[in-house]
Amino acid sequence: MNVDPGAHVLHRPLGGHPYRVEPDQRHPVHPSGDSVQLRVLARSDVSAINVELDRDVLSTRALERADVEALYSAGSATDGHLMEVSCALPDLFGRTMWIATVDLAPLGGDPASFAYRFVSRGPSDDDAEETTMWFHCSSVRWQPTGGQLRVVGDDSRLISTRTNWLCGADGPVAVRLVLALDAAEHVVGFGERFDRLDQRGQILDTTVFEQYQQQGARTYMPSPFGIVAGGDGWGFHVRTSRRTWFDIGATDSNAIVVEAAVDPGHPELDVRVYEGGPGDVLSSHLSEIGGAAIPPSWVFRPWMSANDWDTQLKVVEQVQRSLDLDVPVGVVVIEAWSDESTFVVFRDAEYTVRDDGSPLQLADITHPADGAWPNPKGMVDWLHANGVKVLLWQIPLIPIDRGDAGQVAADARTMIERRYCVLDGNGDPYHNRGWWFTGALLPDWSNDEARAWWLAKRRYLLTDVGIDGFKTDGGEHAWGDDLRYADGSRGDESNNLYALRYSQAYHELIDGAGGDATTFSRAGFTGAATAPCHWAGDESSTWEAFRASVTAGLSAAASGVLFWGWDLAGFSGDIPTVELYVRAAAMAALCPIMQYHSEFNHRRVPTQDRTPWNVAELRGDERALSLYRHYAKLRGRLLPYIAEQAAACVATGTPLMRPLCFDHPADPAVWQYPYQYHFGDDLLVAPIVHPDTDVVDVYLPAGRWSDAWTGSVHVGPVVVSRRTPLDEIAVYIRGDDATLQQAFAVDLTSR
Repeated sequence: MNVDPGAHVLHRPLGGHPYRVEPDQRHPVHPSGDSVQLRVLARSDVSAINVELDRDVLSTRALERADVEALYSAGSATDGHLMEVSCALPDLFGRTMWIATVDLAPLGGDPASFAYRFVSRGPSDDDAEETTMWFHCSSVRWQPTGGQLRVVGDDSRLISTRTNWLCGADGPVAVRLVLALDAAEHVVGFGERFDRLDQRGQILDTTVFEQYQQQGARTYMPSPFGIVAGGDGWGFHVRTSRRTWFDIGATDSNAIVVEAAVDPGHPELDVRVYEGGPGDVLSSHLSEIGGAAIPPSWVFRPWMSANDWDTQLKVVEQVQRSLDLDVPVGVVVIEAWSDESTFVVFRDAEYTVRDDGSPLQLADITHPADGAWPNPKGMVDWLHANGVKVLLWQIPLIPIDRGDAGQVAADARTMIERRYCVLDGNGDPYHNRGWWFTGALLPDWSNDEARAWWLAKRRYLLTDVGIDGFKTDGGEHAWGDDLRYADGSRGDESNNLYALRYSQAYHELIDGAGGDATTFSRAGFTGAATAPCHWAGDESSTWEAFRASVTAGLSAAASGVLFWGWDLAGFSGDIPTVELYVRAAAMAALCPIMQYHSEFNHRRVPTQDRTPWNVAELRGDERALSLYRHYAKLRGRLLPYIAEQAAACVATGTPLMRPLCFDHPADPAVWQYPYQYHFGDDLLVAPIVHPDTDVVDVYLPAGRWSDAWTGSVHVGPVVVSRRTPLDEIAVYIRGDDATLQQAFAVDLTSR
């Protein structure tokens, strides 16, 4: 239900926030105990609220005002699905929360079922009563039958006697199944995960969610897919886009407990079980979900970006400085380019508003000479002449708080009138409930007309301006099981797919424009590899965030995200120390995408840009610049190897940056080194991810390994205590690849 300022009462029975019990929902949504809370948000001048129930035994009862702050500061609450979630004081829209607790015992029946509505009165007895629509509620209980569970592949790992269905009056709402887990097995995958690589002993879920920094168990890019290594080798994919929960040996050390939401009208679930080592499992999985696309080879060159580069002059100045300082750059991402309303035209541009929302062309737009972006096409041409590609920032939202005139208002009217936006449970336009662009409309990617309309408005940026792709940010704003999509699905089925469809739609635009372009996405779901590339989202400049980002890259790779990067040394907070910046740059030079970025600093001085020259100036240490240049040039020498390995990883389904278990699945020692990884077939990388040290213990599995910098040879399995000054990162070459050895040896005399 939308927030209607005139309505007495707001009630959204299914809630919206995936990790918080909200003040306008039913709790639990599917009650299994003796009672259920009915919560509403009411206007502050409402004097009384009753809840009417359609069972005579319950009749009518009054709601009571609740102390919201006390309720939400009480700590944590469970969502009833294997995991504990933290509550925070929500945005109450200036309203008061009221609660009624309904006892289910007098209802009788198994399950208990009833309907309810709210009756409210304004500040005086003379005010007319206002009633809401009727809502239906059913209790649920676990039972051994109720739906159809299909195991595709070896079903011997399913402990069939422990399968149960959570059933209500309308049918099952979830299924719980159990897969056997051996003592020696480790489990990786589940999408991009920031907390740890081996998820054994953990509890997690698959919900696309924007957690700003310190993601913990939450993620922008989940997937109900896991690889089990350390034993015979196998994996599984719960074939659903609905929310799924996993207890990976936390409660029962010998079991992976899976709980998945299902459609009560069609209570079915498929689980695919794969056999083989991690590489075989991932390859089979990718072939089933659409494969992996390879981005253009220029994405492997160094990237640069800062959110404060909000004029053409600033962009050109920063790129020119990189060129003047002999710091390699291949891509610039411009975030703060648009009017922040339509995300279609450059800020300060002049044009005639298209009341019907139809697309503009470059010829329709004037860019004033004294504006922020006097000549976007000329800027792009200059960048291209200097070997630099250009991406522009995007977000899949249309704000509604930017006035009732102008193109943004016309686009919002078009979306509403033509039903191009995602709808809420009442069939009205859904307004973003998140903290970023709150209230904005979301385009519905399942609507062919809406998708074509949205993309057509951006086509000229590719064809006329000549940009090389889009940073497809956001995508995590579809909240609530009750949302409605044009293809007939609801939010419980399609919210997780929203970000995936978003990036895939932009690839449709890129392909149609015939350009050698790419997207760069933060969020996604199963199948993200069909729309490369991705980055790890928002992190601060700390060593903890550095470690979390390495973990995110490796878990994403194990889940099929083949081309991934991160904001090296973080994008937020204080400028990183030189030690952190250089260690992060060294690692980023040996991952699929090398890029730095910084958050908006409100144009304050000193700038918080993560350019190597700015870090060097603010920290008073020239090494930030010279050593970043050193690693960026190393990256350049490795480009032929990276491009070759990228093509191979798409062909075979083996990640470019991958955990050691992919190449050494039977070696139990690899699990003791979760930050080490292979970069392609022939490089083993061991970044330093802790401060105040220049020594790292490197585990070299069986085989012949040569130190990339010194050429010294080691025969594994062996642990090498490697002293690693700032101008080196521990890298070992498999065998004796002379070309790779030369790539690292070039700078030996100059350092």
